[in-house]
Amino acid sequence: MSYEQAKARYAALGIDTDAAIARLKSVPVSLHCWQGDDVRGFDTDPAKPLTGGIQTTGNYPGRARTPEELMADIDQVLKLCPGTKKLNLHASYAIFEKGEWADREKLEPRHFKKWVDFCKARGLGCDFNPTFFSHPKAESLTLSSPEAEVRRFWIDHGKACIRISSYLAEELGQPCIMNIWTGDGFKDIPADRMGPRMRYREALDEILSEPYDFARVKPCVESKVFGIGVEACTVGSAEFALSYAAMNREKCIPLMDNGHYHPTEVVSDKIPALLTFFREIALHITRPIRWDSDHVVRLDDETQELCREIVRCGGLEGRVKIALDYFDASINRIAAWTVGFRNVQKALLMALCTPDLTALQNKNRWTELMILQEEQKTLPFGEIWAQYCRVCGVPVDGEWFAGVKAYENEILKRRG
Repeated sequence: MSYEQAKARYAALGIDTDAAIARLKSVPVSLHCWQGDDVRGFDTDPAKPLTGGIQTTGNYPGRARTPEELMADIDQVLKLCPGTKKLNLHASYAIFEKGEWADREKLEPRHFKKWVDFCKARGLGCDFNPTFFSHPKAESLTLSSPEAEVRRFWIDHGKACIRISSYLAEELGQPCIMNIWTGDGFKDIPADRMGPRMRYREALDEILSEPYDFARVKPCVESKVFGIGVEACTVGSAEFALSYAAMNREKCIPLMDNGHYHPTEVVSDKIPALLTFFREIALHITRPIRWDSDHVVRLDDETQELCREIVRCGGLEGRVKIALDYFDASINRIAAWTVGFRNVQKALLMALCTPDLTALQNKNRWTELMILQEEQKTLPFGEIWAQYCRVCGVPVDGEWFAGVKAYENEILKRRG
């Protein structure tokens, strides 16, 4: 079937696929840098294990070891993914001049100038994340630590990241989403749950006291249900993060990672709930298997439903900030990046090509609603997706992986 034939099938249902393609092409999706080097960054010893509930499994060859290697790998991904991209950085990806180093509370905008240059050359915006893990001062608690010195270090790190985010927004001319997440918590039953949360709240208040333009810098507070080593209690729980964002809605927005909830919860249902009360929310899209395992995003039911809710709720009009967050070291990392990004784009395009069936729901015509929902699954979406790829100048399905394998053979296998 040709695109024109597929287009006609959708037109019979009232869907303009050309308009859907044009709409999606302008929607920014943030590509996370940490898939390329297994969340190692450049400011600590790469031989040391990750901490703070972060765990990457696998030892597929070709991990990026330097900023230059990581940028080269990201370039490969950008060529293979349709749509508008942003870059998403962690503070641990600071790039220092030879002989220079700064600890995290001393990071400055100039340590990210090479990333700004990279983004400018490719027309990218940039989002940012303080890095509250994989550091000697993160071996226990960070923003909720009972030790004032430790807490001060991480508060100063958060404030430094506000300044860096302002720099990124100013230089690149796009808002910077700055996400605050910590792995603070307890492996076994704590004696005090409220004290750490009070300290965390006060630390967030102090971080957000750093001056910034909320129209250009969007601090987020991200929750988590539990993590490796903090199975009994997570300080930044869903209730904590959502309550904090609600009480400080002029300073920050809530961020939901769909791997950070109980396995029976789905973020797709939470999107309309939050947008009922918040002007803006942020998402980290991943794929949990039994826990927050950060598997590569697939075109599964929840990814599709999550993207349908983004579209249905007007999220593409700037209300929902979309970013990816996964890291798989067991497969080719460029392929992992690409599969996940393309799957989110597919799910968003599917949502844009879905007829509005609200009238059937409101009239209790549930039989027809179910039938139409099921029949949509066999529409010729593959041709619509292929046309979107062609319009964006990237390879269609079945044509891009050969280039990844060639890059692996020529570049990745030469790395240690």
